[in-house]
Amino acid sequence: MKIVAVLTVKNEGAFLIDWLAHHRAAGFTDILVLSNDCSDGTDAILDRLQDMGQLTHLRNPGPYDAKGVQFRAMHIATHHQIVTQADWIMALDIDEFVNIHTGDRTVGGLLAALPEATAITLTWRLFGNAGIARYADAPVTDTFTRCAPQIIHWPWRAAMFKTLFRNDGTYGALGVHRPRAPRADRLDNARWFDGAGRELDEDFKTRRIFSNYGQPNFALAQLNHYPLGAAESFVLKADRGRAVHSADQLGLDYWVERNFNSDHDTSIAGLASATHAIREELKADAILAHLHQKAVLWRQKRFEQLLQLEPNRALFTRLLMAATSQPVRPEDARYIIGFATGGRDNV
Repeated sequence: MKIVAVLTVKNEGAFLIDWLAHHRAAGFTDILVLSNDCSDGTDAILDRLQDMGQLTHLRNPGPYDAKGVQFRAMHIATHHQIVTQADWIMALDIDEFVNIHTGDRTVGGLLAALPEATAITLTWRLFGNAGIARYADAPVTDTFTRCAPQIIHWPWRAAMFKTLFRNDGTYGALGVHRPRAPRADRLDNARWFDGAGRELDEDFKTRRIFSNYGQPNFALAQLNHYPLGAAESFVLKADRGRAVHSADQLGLDYWVERNFNSDHDTSIAGLASATHAIREELKADAILAHLHQKAVLWRQKRFEQLLQLEPNRALFTRLLMAATSQPVRPEDARYIIGFATGGRDNV
């Protein structure tokens, strides 16, 4: 069975080995990566990993339309042989780590737990900054273990999901969060389930990108999302820009909506042994290890360059001063949701 992950990256070379090792351990059989405009050697790392038989690398040089780089990448990936021949597909980002809680903790174990599913939503669990200022060359899954509570009522972004879906012809295109271009004549046979094992209603088959608020969504699987990292890394992320909605600037608003640290979750360590073995095997390649170290040094040097400019110094200082984000109280969330949904109560 071919289980394919599709990844888009720019200037993320320092994180590639850890991300790849984890998702290999999690049961993804094929990885398709699209890179664009890299300055840190990400593209060279991907070329080397391709030479080693670990993934397939495509460059995505543009031009890009108003939807941004990532939508263009999804369009390219939709028609690639690896995707068209896949049994199951999932689009992921470099700061997202699939975390399965059932069976052998692999994607195969999740599919065995939900044999009737043709699509499974993995809801984000947001992992906060936990007061870490400086970037270090260490796995983010080990470094950042503080996160949002299992039940969160607002903001809606905290309940967004990515979709693992069967490539059975029901959908004609990849999307960033869900498959796109549904075929009306096949939708009746589609069976969508969430990461808690609940079957989902018709809206999820065609348009939803976030789970219902105010309920636990992680019994079988979750998507560990590390959107912030160290404050230093966030400054570099702001400099890089967003893959989606590229005109939007990253600032404190983005940080505050994601910097949840109330809970502690180390469940992803269930794959640590397998991940570590794959990581060490990859790093044993001298060429790859050298390219990885160059990417690490690039991040450190680029951060020092950015701090020479006042807007970046101001952002970094504000991140250091900002308090951890507090989950919104259920009663306050209900009030907000009433306006956001036109009076529909989704709590």
